[in-house]
Amino acid sequence: MWSLRRIAVLATAILLIPTVVAPQERSAKVYRIGILGLFQRPSEVAFRQALRDLGYVEGRNLVYEARYAGGSAKRMPALADELVRLKVDVIVTAGGPAAEAAKEATTAIPVVFWGVGDPVATGLILNVAHPGGNLTGVTELSTELTAKRLQLFKEAVPGLARVAIIWNAGDHAMSLRATEAEATAPGLALSLMSLPIRELEDFERAFEAMTQNRPDGVFMVSDALTRQREGAIFEFLRANRLPSIFEFPPAARDGALMSYGPSLAELAPRAAAFVDKILKGAKPGDLPLEVPTRWHLIVNLKAARAIGVTIPPAILLRADEVIE
Repeated sequence: MWSLRRIAVLATAILLIPTVVAPQERSAKVYRIGILGLFQRPSEVAFRQALRDLGYVEGRNLVYEARYAGGSAKRMPALADELVRLKVDVIVTAGGPAAEAAKEATTAIPVVFWGVGDPVATGLILNVAHPGGNLTGVTELSTELTAKRLQLFKEAVPGLARVAIIWNAGDHAMSLRATEAEATAPGLALSLMSLPIRELEDFERAFEAMTQNRPDGVFMVSDALTRQREGAIFEFLRANRLPSIFEFPPAARDGALMSYGPSLAELAPRAAAFVDKILKGAKPGDLPLEVPTRWHLIVNLKAARAIGVTIPPAILLRADEVIE
């Protein structure tokens, strides 16, 4: 039989349970994730959803500190410094300039880059297997895909001889792609018309140059800056009946003749997985980079008809998606 003393002790213990558990619940960790980029990517929705699927819920255990430079790479260092002062737990960078700014701003806060073209050649990391330092993430392999894109473009438009290439010269990774295109073009009997840009206003000069000295087609090296003017680019291409190849799937769906490359939205969960591992204690320098496993060839036949181009059957058979 239970004594009155034992019952009293048990009752006291039960009464004390809420006062022990409640403070633990109130002190649950709230993580601060910094996001840094030239502009907000549409695929950022997929990244945030991927983190939510991993248990990080905004307003409960997660706070986002997003900083976008409005297309001006000059603003990026100050925004990176701001995230460092906020003492975020991880900085997620979209594009090369953001990753470079974050690397300059901190050696202590982990940085996960999401969609950087060539992080080794641009000096962001030591190597793919062991990045070292405080950076790791997902690369899109776009430098390596440049030759393949030019080859596909030549096959899709057999009369192609002179190609205008437009890229953001303020992003080292984009310049590497342009250099790779220059090295590849002679082997495909192509000449390149180089049209570097640094600000959104530079597109008008690029359009004027192509109007005065018409190319046979346009190779668009895609990044956050160039995507901001895609609507105007598509309009220019239609008006001048110019075929084009872009790097990422949304462009072909929205009006380009074709695109070949990975989906940034498909890469978003992998970037989120890096964040999850780091928040659980992993060191970014010990986490090997990840690369795409799928590349999408998309052909827009509606755009082809609008500019009077007939796509060879061999290309259509290889396409992952054909837009009618």
